[in-house]
Amino acid sequence: MKTIRYELQDGIATITFDEPGSVVNTMSQQWQQDMTALAAQVTRDKDTIKGIILASAKSTFFAGADLKSVMRLSAADASALFTEIEGVKKSFHTLESLGKPVVSCLNGTALGGGWEVALVGHYRIAVDDRKIQFGLPEVTLGLLPGAGGVTKMTRHLGLVGAQPYLVEGKTFSPTEAKVLGLVHELIAPSDQVATDLRNRALAWIASNPSAQHPWDEKDYKVPGGTPANPKLANLLVLAPAVIRQKTRGLFPAPEAILACMVEGLQVDLPTALRIESRALAKLMTGRNARAMINTFFFNLNAIKSGQSRPGQSARFKPTKVGLLGAGMMGAGIAFAQASKGIATVLKDVSQDKADAGKAYSAKLTQARVDKGRISAVEQQQVLARIHATDQLADLAGCDLIIEAVFENRELKARVTQEAEPMLAPGGFFASNTSTLPISGLAAASVAADKFIGIHFFSPVDKMKLVEIIRGQQTSDDTVARAFDYVQAIGKIPIVVNDSRGFFTSRVFGTFVMEGAAMLGEGIPAAAIENAGLQCGMPVGPLAVLDETALTLSLHVTEQTRSDLAAEGKIYAASPGELLVERMVKEFKRPGRAGGGGFYDYPSVKGVKKSLWPQLKPLFEKPDMAWDITDLKDRLLYRQAVETARCLNENVLTSVHDANIGSIFGIGFPAWTGGAMQFIYGMGVPAFVKRADELAARFGDGFALTDEVKATVMRYQPVY
Repeated sequence: MKTIRYELQDGIATITFDEPGSVVNTMSQQWQQDMTALAAQVTRDKDTIKGIILASAKSTFFAGADLKSVMRLSAADASALFTEIEGVKKSFHTLESLGKPVVSCLNGTALGGGWEVALVGHYRIAVDDRKIQFGLPEVTLGLLPGAGGVTKMTRHLGLVGAQPYLVEGKTFSPTEAKVLGLVHELIAPSDQVATDLRNRALAWIASNPSAQHPWDEKDYKVPGGTPANPKLANLLVLAPAVIRQKTRGLFPAPEAILACMVEGLQVDLPTALRIESRALAKLMTGRNARAMINTFFFNLNAIKSGQSRPGQSARFKPTKVGLLGAGMMGAGIAFAQASKGIATVLKDVSQDKADAGKAYSAKLTQARVDKGRISAVEQQQVLARIHATDQLADLAGCDLIIEAVFENRELKARVTQEAEPMLAPGGFFASNTSTLPISGLAAASVAADKFIGIHFFSPVDKMKLVEIIRGQQTSDDTVARAFDYVQAIGKIPIVVNDSRGFFTSRVFGTFVMEGAAMLGEGIPAAAIENAGLQCGMPVGPLAVLDETALTLSLHVTEQTRSDLAAEGKIYAASPGELLVERMVKEFKRPGRAGGGGFYDYPSVKGVKKSLWPQLKPLFEKPDMAWDITDLKDRLLYRQAVETARCLNENVLTSVHDANIGSIFGIGFPAWTGGAMQFIYGMGVPAFVKRADELAARFGDGFALTDEVKATVMRYQPVY
């Protein structure tokens, strides 16, 4: 065996997982072969064995499945994969049913397949460390826990109790596991953890020579009852509908997990495990799982590990950061910084406005205090880190200053020139602009190499993504420091090159303007909004335009028109932009903040917004034929095509930034794996064919040049 060490001494079989050349243990093909050999070995040694200890030679216990191998699967592999999954369970069952006590010694994190390995033990001992995480988050990757996880967790906790940990993929700490009864004993962290775990395991084995799992005992009853229980039966009638409401039918894993939970409790254990294996084989060979694994595992880890961080400069740890503008954005950034221990200077033109910005952090922290997530002392510590001021001098010594003022080039230039002298030696300056080219804004700086775009998304306390924009003269060191700053405040950084709208705003604009264009064509507004929801966007394009303000979209259009005119160029507004302009100027509908846009917003509490009735007589063409598939494809393809263009133009330089940025920044549907993975998941030839069809019918926004097609092919990931 290459990934497992087996030692039998004094009747104790110690099984140590130790995959060579890897920092973690995984369910690789070699490990599966070794498990088969291990099962045969313990069977031969059955009469000599008094107990079995499962341990790890890594800093974590077990990491789970080999996801790279999953990326190479196709639907044709489902049958062979089912057999493979059943083989792993057969090895597990051999250990569990040997008639000997099995103890899992959990020295570190065990997630996914790692937790399923841990569940082989009749008794589980863990190190009481808050950094350690257990659980089955497979659903977040489009999978289900198919190595016994669904079946065993449901029998341990019952249908209702197991639901958060299976259908939602919620993880838990060792302490929480102890409360749930999933871990039986905790030991304190120490320099001799392995010895302590082993000593406790030996003691338990000596006291429990006939150990078995709870469901193997004669008097076992499922916690909370089986699906035949009338109370549970009533809940189960509604459960699929609740899941479908959340997933919109776009994520197969949650529904498959619930089905395995319910069906598995109505049959014997071996049958339940087979049901689970079939469901996992189907998910693993499906497009959704590959898309989600690619993005939420490989792409996200690529960003976290710093693949988008240029140069080799030392890590930057900000200690004092200044913010210009205490509006919604500046106030949100202040909270994000202070929550991570960074001293923050929040400056506005008046003390009252600065104080109002700080009050936003007081509101957010109070909500956390009320829910017991932080203490009142911790709240005061956060607030104490925010210095609200109207004095420029208070910015002195900042490592970084970020301007978060209105999207006006002259205003941004003025505050840049005022604040830059306050930077500490070696400090750098950033603009939080969402559309204005950074290279142009950098003209106001005395050090363009230390000027960068750091684009936050609103609301900052909820949005995880931050878009870092490199100007033409921005140095690698400045980009690296901005990257480190974003990670220091707990956000996800993507790095893009300068252009109008950068990546996220540019692509997001295609989504909302395609929706507006549809309305202008005569398609019913309700159909457009429903198409957005059905394809997986958080809200429809017209609702988004209202929330972000039609006046802001018009301002961006006018600014673009003005900028290009200064260059001697003519800007041809899109059909969607022209419709937005009519809404604001002709119909006086500026958006939600201005009283109404595409929607009416009743002032009566409890009354929901509704589409503006005048949209129907103004725009809708009753005799016009339209197809919901076309509407959904237009909204998704338009964004994907624009993303591919960004990659071709070097605005984007990596697929992982494209995918993560599109999902976390603009709400591109997670089921696709992101805008580029949407193309790759469908298959480039199939995507190009459909894009060409849409371009022929709905305009050049869907057109892919040969150069863009070549770029898409060149960046296609290989696993």
